[in-house]
Amino acid sequence: MSETIRDACGVFGIAGHPESANMTYLGLYALQHRGQESAGIVTTDGTMVYNHRGMGLVADVFSESVLRNLIGSRAIGHVRYSTTGSSDMQNVQPVLCQYQRGWVAIAHNGNLINTDELRSDLESRGSIFSATTDSEILAHLLARSRKDDFLEALQDSLLKLNGAYSMTVMNSEYLVGLRDPLGIRPLCLGELNGAPIFCSESCALDIINARYIRTVNPGEMVIVDRKCNVRSHQFANRKRIAQCIFELIYFARPDSWIYGKEVHAVRKNIGRVLSRERRTNADVVIAIPDSSTCAALGFAEESGIPFDWGIIRNHYIGRTFIEPTQRIRDFGAKIKYNPVGAVLADKRVVVVDDSIVRGTTMRKIIKMIRRAGAREVHLRISAPVFRCPCYYGIDTPTRNELIGATHQVEEIRKQVRADTIHYISIQGLLEAVHGTEKEYCTACFNGKYPLRFPGGLPSDDNLRLWKETAQRNGDIPVELAALKP
Repeated sequence: MSETIRDACGVFGIAGHPESANMTYLGLYALQHRGQESAGIVTTDGTMVYNHRGMGLVADVFSESVLRNLIGSRAIGHVRYSTTGSSDMQNVQPVLCQYQRGWVAIAHNGNLINTDELRSDLESRGSIFSATTDSEILAHLLARSRKDDFLEALQDSLLKLNGAYSMTVMNSEYLVGLRDPLGIRPLCLGELNGAPIFCSESCALDIINARYIRTVNPGEMVIVDRKCNVRSHQFANRKRIAQCIFELIYFARPDSWIYGKEVHAVRKNIGRVLSRERRTNADVVIAIPDSSTCAALGFAEESGIPFDWGIIRNHYIGRTFIEPTQRIRDFGAKIKYNPVGAVLADKRVVVVDDSIVRGTTMRKIIKMIRRAGAREVHLRISAPVFRCPCYYGIDTPTRNELIGATHQVEEIRKQVRADTIHYISIQGLLEAVHGTEKEYCTACFNGKYPLRFPGGLPSDDNLRLWKETAQRNGDIPVELAALKP
């Protein structure tokens, strides 16, 4: 992706394993692409509860000595990129709370759209919040539930939430993996030597040699008791589902299974459909690495145009804090990407990318490709035109910042200076993933949001104000402050 859109988080949970903390650490390591701001693990031996959380990457937060002190055969973990709430220590997950019935730990991927309403109601009844994330809402609802049984209280609380949530929830008796009724964010069920596992993507199973079983269904709670007995409970009826289709295009690792689909195969198929939608005369197909590589391979196979590595990505960059005193042209793009002149020189080049957000980075990349000697540059995008912000756990710009919302496709072509440009159609994308609009959320492409917003859709002005305020002090929930009527 030429301009970063980031997913909110990754979650992991395991029960009945003597090295639960180590397994969770490795699982989070495999899910690091889903969040790089913070990480945390909570464990229990059935009597005591232990936790460690910190800012930074998984490898920075946890050491061998820290993991040795996370005792117990059950654990949940979380990696975070903040969408709701500021990026600071108070918002690191898993959320761990003590209440009248004991303790509960929660790891959440997604975004609630009724947080403002719920939080105001809870505060009016005396609740005191220690963080600005929407994830803490569930803990307060659990504490106030009139249901004595934990699982009944959990179901009662979940039915009050509106939005996207895939979660691992743990207390002294149970480990629970669950998804919201629409199934917007992914969650997998796996197993390692009899130990049940929940994780955002199956790549977290592969790293510990665990077995992928299936995806957790929308509106389903999968419950694991102390003896590792597993049972399923459908806590909400599914009138329709709305799984995030962008997971298949970009977010998930290509070696993962999500929604019961192999991501690598899906992305190759997207590339094939993209090639069929607009035939192209060219000499070579290249990808903007790494997320578009699979689609580029599919495009090359379908079109008969050979694939090659025309751009190399630097995988070892973090936040760049040094720029040359004498400014190098397009420094930001150069530090991440470098063209391969031997592949591009005097060639008609097809460039496959997964999306265009603002268009500024793509323009720089195309300039680099032309400087390397390309005669023609034909841009092919494996997602439809990005026209609308996401409110379900993905960090996207406001509508006015999205080039696809404010410009026609031909105008975008001129701005990025490609010879031709083609985005896959929504129908072509659904064909490629073997799905329908009743199975996937495509709101970022067509504005058809599957959930009704309190007070109507947020305005760009409100969203911008929210972002500015959240960056300053982090004292308001992100998209939710904008949802006030």
